[in-house]
Amino acid sequence: MIDFIRQDSYGLNDLEKIVTILRAPGGCPWDGEQTHESLRRGLIEESCEVIEAINEQNPEHLKEELGDVLLQVVFHADIEREAGRFTLDDVADGICKKLIFRHPHVFGDVQVSGSDEVLVNWDELKREEKHQESYTDTLTSVAKSLPALWRAEKVQKKAKKAGFDWSDAQGAVDKLSEELSELKEAMAQGTNVHEELGDLLFAAVNVSRFVEADPEEALNAATEKFISRFAKVEALASAQGKDMKEMSLSELDALWEQVKRQ
Repeated sequence: MIDFIRQDSYGLNDLEKIVTILRAPGGCPWDGEQTHESLRRGLIEESCEVIEAINEQNPEHLKEELGDVLLQVVFHADIEREAGRFTLDDVADGICKKLIFRHPHVFGDVQVSGSDEVLVNWDELKREEKHQESYTDTLTSVAKSLPALWRAEKVQKKAKKAGFDWSDAQGAVDKLSEELSELKEAMAQGTNVHEELGDLLFAAVNVSRFVEADPEEALNAATEKFISRFAKVEALASAQGKDMKEMSLSELDALWEQVKRQ
């Protein structure tokens, strides 16, 4: 029998103890087998579900999903505790020290005029903390595991801080047109298509920055719009007694245009 007493409510220390019990011999076989690598996808999925709850503006759902992310943090820390490298307290110690160091206007005597200056100081302190000696260092420090659109946007924003950016949105739009032409040429020649497609997407993210649109959200919205219109096209086809896959592209295009006009 495990040494555990049920309670009416629990705190962070209780969660840490429960995870340790689950991973220990005699606990849960599945939990005991997990590694950082096996949990990677779960951490991503749980983080995305937190975003979903925020979008829904549902506090109860958000509370639940934050709990799932917190479990992931505690789980990873317990794997390291067992290996003797660090503990959850070490994780808390690290982030506390980082927050204190990066907020000298709160925990020190630095004066700031507003949030814009706070962000400037934050970047300078981050570069000092991470020993980033060049602008390139700040670009290469952007995590490769980020969604590609967000990574591109973050890299572009850091390049902007070095003065490397278009002066206005028109420059970004012109570059987008240029990259589209180069993609068409590559497709016609059958060479460098992958590279040119990447350049086109990167240029599109540049435009998103200038119009102050989150590229990930913009693409998701476009995907949702496509699904909605696709559903209406399928409904119209069904009303005609037809299966979409048996219709010609011109017939489907006609239905698509009909839906767009609605």
